[in-house]
Amino acid sequence: MRRLLATAAVITLIVFLGLSSETLAGLRAEGHFSPQAGGNDTLVVYANGPTIDQVINSDTTTSGQQAHSVYKLVSLDTTYVFLGQITPRSDVTFLGVLGSDGRPPCVQPGVLNDGSIPKVLFNLNRKGLTATFKNLYIEDLSTNSSNSAGGQDILVMADSVKVNMDNVISDDDQGVEVGYTGNWDDFFITNCKFRNGVNPPTWTGLEILAPIWPAVPAVDSIVMKYNTLFCDNAYAVVAKPPARYVDFSHNSIVFSFLQPFFIFAAFHAKIDNNILYGAFVGGETKSEYPWWDEEFSPAPPSIIDFDTMNVASDKVFDPADSGKSNWRMLAEGKRTVEVENNDFFEPQAITNFWTAWDDTAKTGDSLYTPPWMNARTTHMFNDPTDWPGFKASGNMIGVDPGYGPSFANVLQGGGNYGVGLLPYFTMIRTAQSPTIGWGYQIQSIPSGNTNWIPYWPLPEAADMQYTNASMRTGGTDGKAIGDPGWFTGGITAVKQQIASIPTEFSLSNNYPNPFNPSTVIKVSLKEAGIMSLDVYNVLGQLVKVVDQGYKAPGVYSYDVNMNNFASGVYFYTLRQGSNMIAKKMILLK
Repeated sequence: MRRLLATAAVITLIVFLGLSSETLAGLRAEGHFSPQAGGNDTLVVYANGPTIDQVINSDTTTSGQQAHSVYKLVSLDTTYVFLGQITPRSDVTFLGVLGSDGRPPCVQPGVLNDGSIPKVLFNLNRKGLTATFKNLYIEDLSTNSSNSAGGQDILVMADSVKVNMDNVISDDDQGVEVGYTGNWDDFFITNCKFRNGVNPPTWTGLEILAPIWPAVPAVDSIVMKYNTLFCDNAYAVVAKPPARYVDFSHNSIVFSFLQPFFIFAAFHAKIDNNILYGAFVGGETKSEYPWWDEEFSPAPPSIIDFDTMNVASDKVFDPADSGKSNWRMLAEGKRTVEVENNDFFEPQAITNFWTAWDDTAKTGDSLYTPPWMNARTTHMFNDPTDWPGFKASGNMIGVDPGYGPSFANVLQGGGNYGVGLLPYFTMIRTAQSPTIGWGYQIQSIPSGNTNWIPYWPLPEAADMQYTNASMRTGGTDGKAIGDPGWFTGGITAVKQQIASIPTEFSLSNNYPNPFNPSTVIKVSLKEAGIMSLDVYNVLGQLVKVVDQGYKAPGVYSYDVNMNNFASGVYFYTLRQGSNMIAKKMILLK
């Protein structure tokens, strides 16, 4: 039996995180949970009674705002059911309280009176809204083990919305995990696990983050770090132009049918320290080329696939030059794309399958199988004159991470591995319509089980701990390449700050000042280009080059050590193009 009791906490969120379930039960019995309005406190929600959407949508003030800003989910012995969209009216946090074994509370759809399944869980339709989702398990199988297919767990339908997702598990999604139609939204997706996202007859689902067709909204910032995308059919991130900033770092993409990225015209992008294992297995057939998922200038697809900007993007990001005859190359000269220390590996079973497919010409339509970079993208990274901000280094092609043996079952299938990725490929490429998907330890919900919860811990945890020793410290930051959470047993701290582009060229006052022997200097660059940060003595002589070279727009912090210099007054200068700022600092030993 499902009941849903909701009570408001009169103590702070920090205190609640330390309370046991027994203490919470005692406070309820003693009447300490009277509702509190105002939006600055917490509503504790239990998985029994009315559905979670009914409770949250009805929890509003007379002015139409959310009565509480934090909704804390604490039940672990059964799931929270929703039958309609949750539509927050003001900034809100949905916080799961983890069990002693790390299990997060689970939310899943119920079945409507007509037998259908609700397609949207959270609908963020208020301009400027900030919504945070932390420590949740979103199971897209309904209470009768069916799937709505084609829906969105989080749908952003307003401009300038900020979405924070941290330690969220999404299972069995067959649509778009986070879909958006608003302009200039920001997305921070960290420490999440997206698993078994396969819509059997439609090889374009699941997409993790993508606009909802036919919308082509402009995106401000996308930061995806420390995530795992495991057995998902389609794209990890889609940011059709214009897209200001994309940071996709320390993620593990393990088995996918389509290419991982559709960010070909992002103005600024970082793709660092990722594992792409068995990615883009579906390839692209010769008959699909060039119309399927191609960029502005067609080229066979690849894992890393960039193209030049279009007119619409240039008008947004480079308005001063957009009307000039050479607008395109002026814009390209200001873009920055960094691709470093990634590992791309296709298991031998996949490459053998591709070879056999083309040799036997089963459909008369051979494949473009994915290289690391196609010729167009390679040219952009190898042309520092026209693309000075494109940098690629340390990438490993064909290096096996050494995942555990159970991952081989994903390719051939059987039992709770579904039909298998390679048999699925055959059905899709021969115009069949699969009735079951492929995946890893796919869940099912027993009929009549009213207290079902997903298995825990995730069954892939052990085999995700790959054996390649050098890769375990191979990131640009010394962390494990891919999602390091499989080795640390926890989430990785992420600074929750939009990687926005500064609006001015500036140089901070150093701190501390006076100092001995180190001081911190911050630099703000609103445009890409060659910069230099130098230190001079009182005679005007250059005594230290702090940094020099090409930099993307952003804020940079430097710890300047003057241990080998004499006490006295020094001047530090920031130069970029025709801009220059100088400031004074004092070394006092």
